[in-house]
Amino acid sequence: MAKNDLQGSLDLLVLKTLSQRTKLHGYGIVVHIQRASDELLRVEEGSIYPALHRMEQSGWIASEWGMTETNRKAKYYRLTRAGQKQLHAAEESFEQLVKGVRSILRYA
Repeated sequence: MAKNDLQGSLDLLVLKTLSQRTKLHGYGIVVHIQRASDELLRVEEGSIYPALHRMEQSGWIASEWGMTETNRKAKYYRLTRAGQKQLHAAEESFEQLVKGVRSILRYA
């Protein structure tokens, strides 16, 4: 799988998470992905923050500073309207990727 496909998968996971959970900080997104996938998917914190920054620069997510449950300062992210559109496109693209992989697996 090409690097862009992997990056696209992380984008898809983050955007989907933020569509389901109104506001989360980076670590909260990591935990949600891990739990929602029954511990099958793990996103390293070293990968999530550059991805969040890139998605914020693209206008797909917005952020604001707030306090965590443990009274620590954290950046909270939410999905924007542009992010909702990107999520829809990413879901369609992922479905096509899965369809292609399934076709190859059946053929082989």
